[in-house]
Amino acid sequence: MGSHSFKSSESDEDLIDVGNLLAVIWRGKFLIFLSIFISLLIGGIYAYRIAIPLYSATSVVMLNNREEQIVDLQGVVGGLGSDTTVVNTEVEVLRSRLLLGDVVDQLGLVDDPEFNGFLQPISTFEVLKSSLKKVLGISETIPPISKEILEQRYRDAAINGLLEVLTVTNVPQSLVFRVSVVTSDPVKSSQIADEIVEQYILNQVKTKFESTEQATSWLSGRVAELQVELEEAEQKATDFRAETDLVSEEVLQSLEIQLKDTRDRLSELRPREKLLRNRAEILKSFESPQQLILEVDDEQLRRLLPRGEESSTSEEFEERVAQLLQNAREALARVSSQIRALEQSETEMSQQIERQNRDLIALQQLSREAEATRLLYEYFLTRLKETSAQQGVQQADSRILSNSVTPLAPSAPKKAMVLAASGLIGFLLGAAGVILHELRQSTFRTAEQLQEESGVGVFGQLPLLPKRQRKDVVQYLIDKPTSAAAEAVRNLRTSIMLSNVDNPPKVLMTSSSVPGEGKTTTAISLALNFSSMGRKVLLIEGDMRRRVFNKYLSGEGGSSIVDVLTRTADINDAIVRVDSMGIDVLRASATQTNAADLFSSDRFSEMVSDLREQYDTVIIDTPPVLVVPDARIIAQRVDSIIFVVKWDSTQKGQVRAALASFESVGRPVDGLVLNAINQRGMKKYGYGGEYGAYSSYGSKYYVD
Repeated sequence: MGSHSFKSSESDEDLIDVGNLLAVIWRGKFLIFLSIFISLLIGGIYAYRIAIPLYSATSVVMLNNREEQIVDLQGVVGGLGSDTTVVNTEVEVLRSRLLLGDVVDQLGLVDDPEFNGFLQPISTFEVLKSSLKKVLGISETIPPISKEILEQRYRDAAINGLLEVLTVTNVPQSLVFRVSVVTSDPVKSSQIADEIVEQYILNQVKTKFESTEQATSWLSGRVAELQVELEEAEQKATDFRAETDLVSEEVLQSLEIQLKDTRDRLSELRPREKLLRNRAEILKSFESPQQLILEVDDEQLRRLLPRGEESSTSEEFEERVAQLLQNAREALARVSSQIRALEQSETEMSQQIERQNRDLIALQQLSREAEATRLLYEYFLTRLKETSAQQGVQQADSRILSNSVTPLAPSAPKKAMVLAASGLIGFLLGAAGVILHELRQSTFRTAEQLQEESGVGVFGQLPLLPKRQRKDVVQYLIDKPTSAAAEAVRNLRTSIMLSNVDNPPKVLMTSSSVPGEGKTTTAISLALNFSSMGRKVLLIEGDMRRRVFNKYLSGEGGSSIVDVLTRTADINDAIVRVDSMGIDVLRASATQTNAADLFSSDRFSEMVSDLREQYDTVIIDTPPVLVVPDARIIAQRVDSIIFVVKWDSTQKGQVRAALASFESVGRPVDGLVLNAINQRGMKKYGYGGEYGAYSSYGSKYYVD
């Protein structure tokens, strides 16, 4: 047999088995029904006895965007828009403390305990709390409060109370608002809802009237200021015109034309002046007559140019050069004089034009300022007259569509909804409790669970025997060979024999995690069943500490397995025949020697080898593996280990540790037995119609 280990799969754990979940809820249906009943009972008591009836009244008001006005004065008394921002703003206005304060004052809600919490009687909890503080000496000293502050606190408390019972909603895709108030008095609810709407409309008219008065006052002061500013601006323009020798724009344009002509003449004369100056320089300091002829284009000089071998110029040539130099100098003087005159004229005209331009710009600026002040003055004067004409004709931006109707029946609590919610809460709480209990369950209820968790095959499933006394168990199996229990033992025997077809086990041992799981009952039942097949069977009591065989089997032997292992008695003298069962029994007895040492001895190994030759089947009932090490030692000498797990009792961790202890000594468990299965419990958990000898369909095959 290979080693086994508990399986763990995160992917499987993450999956939710809906069918299994519904089965868990169905198994806990009685607890869920009880939870629903208790919740309905509590909900009914609250709805019909404890809850205070509340009455809701609703007034309807419509926001009027008022696109038409008596006078076109949108800035002062214009209507409101209809976008989302405006609608949300008006909702907040209806819930504003300023508006609700007027409602509180108008209806005297400060004196109503339903809104003013200070007027409500002190609760028992507060009395006990105050008394406890006095006893402990930690009572707080409240400073004296003035009458004005106390009244303001009362008023604020009433406004807070009104805010709690007020609901303002906007009808979608419209400018209609529903103002709902919920109180314990139907008449009071109706009065408050109507008063809120009326105060809302009056507040709009009041706000417009105050705005008109403020606008008129401000416009009057502004018009007077603008009138003074206009007079001052006009006076400045007049004084400037009188003090300045101004010309018109046409004259300035003419001067600019003249300046342009002067600059054009200068542009023409300056190159000429430069040319004449160069000519004079050439005539004054020439190097040779030929060079002079090339530089000065003069026909007479060309005729007087020296010829042939004449090396010096003639007198006529010199005179002509002097004449040309004199002419050039005179022309240069005339041109230079003209240029100086034109430059002076240019400077004077430029200064004159600049001065005239500056004065003209200043005059135009003064004129524009005066004109702008005039336009502003006329605009504000017109607005003042319009605003004055609007006084007394303000209209609200809303109007009442429907006054509230005094309710005849309470709107809360809604008893049917309270009961439905209570039932749902009861179901959820009950289901949560059942699921939580199921999640906390760490025992085994089916063979599939046991095999899946352990990884070891389940050889058999034994039902809980209907007997309280242990001695009655053997007699029950003998008297009722066709019972469900007897058939379950046969199935277990068959599984053991078929676990190794080629070499069926002869020496078996039964063990468990902890005491009380039915391993001894299983061992005795198997021994009885093997004996019924005609086999020679020996049943050995391997638990020397508890020694419970005497509670199952009648008769006692003189010697025990302890005597055999300590070699103080022969094994044939220690074995006792139980005729009613047809088996041989080797009992245990008390000993001072450690049992584990006895089972570890060579004598025990020799004894098992001898018994293999004498008997067809040897069954050893061993102690719980988590209590003492005996079972792990005995496991080294047997052919098959039968591990018993008690139904819905043994913890998964105990089974895990027990199987691991067998694996640690290299002898893993061969098969598991799910024992003491309660048929009613299986039906309660929803498994009664599915599994083996305790299934509902198997009842026709058994005679219990």
